Amino acid sequence: MHGSTRGLVDVETFLLTLSRSPDAHALFDQENDIFVGRAPGRLDVMGGIADYSGSLVLQLPIQQAALAAVQPNHLQSVEIVSLGNSENGRGNSSFSMLLNDLVPEGRPLEYSAAREYFRRNSAHEWAAYIAGVLLVLMHECDARCRGIRILLDSHVPEGKGVSSSAAIEVATMQAICAAFGIKLEPRTLALLCQKVENRVVGAPCGVMDQMTAASGEQDRLLKLLCQPADVQGSVEVPHEIAFWGIDSGVRHSVSGSDYSSVRVGAFMGYRIIADLAGLPVRASANTAQVEIRDARWNGYLANLTPAEFEQYRREIPEQMAGEEFLAKFHGTTDPVTRVDPQQTYATRQPTAHPVYENFRVRRFAELLVECPGERQFEQLGELMYESHASYSACGLGSEGTDLLVDLVRARGPKNGLYGAKITGGGSGGAVAVLGRREARQAVSEIASAYATKTGCNAIVFGHSSPGAAGFGFLHLTCK
Repeated sequence: MHGSTRGLVDVETFLLTLSRSPDAHALFDQENDIFVGRAPGRLDVMGGIADYSGSLVLQLPIQQAALAAVQPNHLQSVEIVSLGNSENGRGNSSFSMLLNDLVPEGRPLEYSAAREYFRRNSAHEWAAYIAGVLLVLMHECDARCRGIRILLDSHVPEGKGVSSSAAIEVATMQAICAAFGIKLEPRTLALLCQKVENRVVGAPCGVMDQMTAASGEQDRLLKLLCQPADVQGSVEVPHEIAFWGIDSGVRHSVSGSDYSSVRVGAFMGYRIIADLAGLPVRASANTAQVEIRDARWNGYLANLTPAEFEQYRREIPEQMAGEEFLAKFHGTTDPVTRVDPQQTYATRQPTAHPVYENFRVRRFAELLVECPGERQFEQLGELMYESHASYSACGLGSEGTDLLVDLVRARGPKNGLYGAKITGGGSGGAVAVLGRREARQAVSEIASAYATKTGCNAIVFGHSSPGAAGFGFLHLTCK
């Protein structure tokens, strides 16, 4: 056995599942060792959708996690079983493919071909997050191809904005690397998992989710500058306060049109600012993109100060048709999204959001390390409320998350609650709440009030746990 369970109940439960589950017994043989990886979901405290524009983000790894058990073998197949659970409201799912389908003629599928392969059958799209890990390791690390069996048990609620997909990817990659003796630094592992989601799944996510699942520390906020993935340590959560997540019951997806449209709008805005600033631009080999020589902001909107952005604000249209944008500017610098000529995009607010969010996150981090007190707690909360309002202005709010934020604001500091904001990609999902540590009951009361008003069972996420690097892996030897 390698790594440490750190007293994590989910690991103990998973080991019992391996020993008792008929599905595990049917999947694994008694001749080959099994390797287990674990990665948590995350609560987006500050930063959110500004990650792809280079912002600083602050992320808390949560208690809920995904565990993946991997057993290499000499069979010419990839077999995956995902265990169902009450958190995600589904039963067991299984998927299998011939190794030759993943590696035809001895060469791994190109990413675009793999994406199409998993999309052919909607019932199997989920397997791209897991089998895609093996494919990326083949492409990027020259991993040797072998048959493999994977058992997944994730208790990170899906579609809640707490990064269930990143937890699955990171846990799977950690276990596969352990099984095949592949040595990866946590940062590299996270970037490769982002590639799984961008290139194989086809979801235009930033890297903060995978980085938190890989590198997060228990009871500390990961401090990540997304340019593209500079871990700047972590910030300890002062003992006097705590963060909780409350599920709105509104399902969120980073592959949804709202998130993608806001991301495209932000990159359109950066392209317009580059033109206004006279930065050199040239067409890319990819006709849908451009390359910008930017020694001023290094290619990231978040590097503009609010004062600099205000110089350009009026020149950025509130919205712009894709066809008009492409005719004038030819493309953006984003490698994972495309401007649709048939769509009209909001541009000004999606461009403004990462500029001001980066400013808010930096101030938030400073306040956390100052001597904590009522004034600092109220300022932290106000920054969260401002972030939430900016999400809504981008078109990424929802009635459910707005209601939860309003309920927190109404109870306020007199009940030990200081701030709240929507998390992750927005348009539903969870709300992050800041309060005094003893305010747990007030948070539960808000969840109950929300359930009464909406009929949705509002799950509360509390507590933290280590990321995959802190956990390590378990090596279960065959007898």
